[in-house]
Amino acid sequence: MKIAMVTSEANPFVKSGGLADVTFSLSKELVIIGEEVAIFMPLYKSIATSHGDKLQLISEFDVSMSWRRQHAKIYRTYHEGIIYYFVQNDYYFLRDNLYGYGDDIERFAFFTIAVRNAFKALGFKADVVHLHDWQPGMLPVLIKEQNKNDPFFNNFQFVLTIHNPAFKGIFDKYFLNNYYELSDELYDSGMVRFENAVSTLKSAIIYSQKIATVSYTHRDELLASNSEHGLSSVLELRRNDFVGIINGIDYAEFNPKADKAIKYVYNGVNVSKGKEENKRALLNHFNLEYRGQPVFGLVSRLTWQKGIRLITAKTDFLIKNGASLIILGAGEKELEQQIEWLRSQYSDNIGIYIGYSSELAHLIYAGSDFFLMPSLFEPCGIGQMIAQRYGTLPIVRYTGGLKDTINGYNGYNLETANGIGFEYFDEEGMQYGLDLALRLYQDKEALLTIRRNAMKLDRTWKKSALEYIKLYQSLLGV
Repeated sequence: MKIAMVTSEANPFVKSGGLADVTFSLSKELVIIGEEVAIFMPLYKSIATSHGDKLQLISEFDVSMSWRRQHAKIYRTYHEGIIYYFVQNDYYFLRDNLYGYGDDIERFAFFTIAVRNAFKALGFKADVVHLHDWQPGMLPVLIKEQNKNDPFFNNFQFVLTIHNPAFKGIFDKYFLNNYYELSDELYDSGMVRFENAVSTLKSAIIYSQKIATVSYTHRDELLASNSEHGLSSVLELRRNDFVGIINGIDYAEFNPKADKAIKYVYNGVNVSKGKEENKRALLNHFNLEYRGQPVFGLVSRLTWQKGIRLITAKTDFLIKNGASLIILGAGEKELEQQIEWLRSQYSDNIGIYIGYSSELAHLIYAGSDFFLMPSLFEPCGIGQMIAQRYGTLPIVRYTGGLKDTINGYNGYNLETANGIGFEYFDEEGMQYGLDLALRLYQDKEALLTIRRNAMKLDRTWKKSALEYIKLYQSLLGV
């Protein structure tokens, strides 16, 4: 199959979050299996600066956006068997950040139209066009409405993956024609209308042949009538075409048996030794004393959604029970300041790094005993699966992908447990998880069994990629 991934970000060229990991890792696995994959994405300033010498200009053309005439250049490079096509336009993309501008809707309207035009300019007749989130959401609308009589596009099939339903690409109906040169009839008929505006995400849900999200439980949550994301009525129309497929993790990057970022490599056989050696190194990194204590780690964006307030509310409890807490992340200033204050109060037991460091993240995964992830909502989650790979037991709230990937220890399921979980997003739930973790830490035999359970899990991308291939094939009659 010939597959076009259309995304706003992808490793190894640019990343702001998990979307970049997913688009690259899924594409890489599909190539390994034998599919032809190309990733279409914007040429941001950071890419031009860091990788410009690796890019080859292969096409250029004008892009019409109502009264606007912009120019697009298409650059190509290859990485891990994947073809990357970058859409260049300095007016829209030669900026310091990926997102967060007042004209983001216009920027990605240009990108979407340019990708449609690039398909034909490059002669790229995709079997499947796989869209990721809201940014390219209008692509199937454009092709099905404006190119329906063009035989070049006759056999294009569209799949949408919803990674973050909180962002829906909302804009006033005026710009339906002003950006995309589409008729207001699409709004009036309800095809692209969402809450008295246009939504690129809703449009993609309606116009794509298949829709996926990144876990089974998150699919059910999005379909629920009380879903906070407000997409249930739209997705209900497509229920039979809507699936959940859990993300994988990159086993080459996250491998305790060969990880150069950790102090002591290990496997399931010598996991106890490996954890202790890496714990010593982790504590030493923050100038904290090693006392044989349990270490609770956190690698996360510091936002309300991630349950950071539940963690800060229970920090005093953890410290008084002899534990240490290591936090890596950045986000909401108020939460950053609260965490800094906690370090000032418990400087002998808390290590904090505000920002991100891949090397330190690996050491936290390897050196912690427990990994904190008490999210309010979590479509899939990657951190809990990485933690399991390193034998670090996740403490999660059961939601979305966390519910699908964690079999929480309850005292009776030692042979199958691979973490700790609780139901309710409140301090009592968090307390339950921490109490259970502290008790489990004292039972070294049980702790070792659950660590090994976690490390045996198959979280590779191959399983996910095969599910996507099955989805693609259902569209192609294979």
